[in-house]
Amino acid sequence: MYYLQFLLSNLGRKKARTILTLLSIMIAFLLFGLLRSLAAAFDQGAEIAGEDRLISINKISLIQPLPEAYLGKVQGIEGVDKATSANWFGGYYQDAKNQFPQFPVIADEYFEIYKDMISLPEEQLQAWKKNRVGVVVGKGLIDRFKWKIGDRIPLIGLFPQENGSTTWEFVIEGVYETKSKSADVNTMLIHYDYFDEARQYAKGTLGWLIIRVKDPKQAAQVAAAVDAMFANSPAETKTSSEKEFAKSFAKQFGDIGLITTLILGAVFFTMLLVAGNTMAQSFRERIPELAILKTLGFSDVAVMLLVLVEAIVISLIGGLAGLFLAKIILGGAAASMASTLPGLHLSTTMMLFGVGLMFLFGVLTGIIPALQGLQLNIVAALRRR
Repeated sequence: MYYLQFLLSNLGRKKARTILTLLSIMIAFLLFGLLRSLAAAFDQGAEIAGEDRLISINKISLIQPLPEAYLGKVQGIEGVDKATSANWFGGYYQDAKNQFPQFPVIADEYFEIYKDMISLPEEQLQAWKKNRVGVVVGKGLIDRFKWKIGDRIPLIGLFPQENGSTTWEFVIEGVYETKSKSADVNTMLIHYDYFDEARQYAKGTLGWLIIRVKDPKQAAQVAAAVDAMFANSPAETKTSSEKEFAKSFAKQFGDIGLITTLILGAVFFTMLLVAGNTMAQSFRERIPELAILKTLGFSDVAVMLLVLVEAIVISLIGGLAGLFLAKIILGGAAASMASTLPGLHLSTTMMLFGVGLMFLFGVLTGIIPALQGLQLNIVAALRRR
């Protein structure tokens, strides 16, 4: 208890300096939590093995369509349980800033494949199927734009209609519910048949195929079979796991893992210099007091540990505050980014790694002053009073 009181007394000696040091460390670990979680979300689930849903796109690029006939052929491949399709609509509501995903889909097939993630009341599903211009939206869009069932929603679409207009009008017929945290609540689902008939060009084409396999262990074989079926055709395919497909959007901007590592490396190197200088300055100010402790019977090792533990405690307090703040921020961002980064969260493993990094950071910033405390000469130190 005496050692704890002594430690707290030292931390409160220069309150402004201590607070600024804590804030600096907190910001460093806030960035650590945010950036490493972002990189982990991009990297998770890259392997096909074990995935029960696959996505097949044009091998050249995602923006290149696939023939509609591919869907029927894929449904006949051994190991495929069910297959459907989706297209990118690319519209916005009222203002270009109001963008969100809109997918023309086949109603029954889409909800069957994603029944583990989203659901729609039967009466709303039937109402949607009866209305060609009907749409189903997630609760996130309902809350964001204050929509309700029955509202007529105009969207400025990427695809012009046959009459040349880019304004599409839809009627909300249902609001889907989510069963999984990774399900997006900010998506609009449109009837593919209506979209394909009304658009001016690219009729009879699909954006991508969504394939559910019978056995997740055979996902890799099914993916290979799909790509082999369309090899050497005018529209070859590239089939991967659904998670890999979602990550491909973000990876177009570069190697996120490398970028975050470089940023964090620069941040922590700078913080190491700042915190190390602060600890060295604090040690120099307390040299006479540490000499008195030795005079009173404190061993060299005890004095060294006091200095080292002080650095570790500062690192832990600032670091834990930063990780806690990062967890709050990521919790708020996870829902809005569920469609592209379904795994965005601060994992327990990442938090434990962060705590280990805090200990290492504390040791590195406090080791030199601690060793100086170990070798401190009482007589020479007392002369500095």
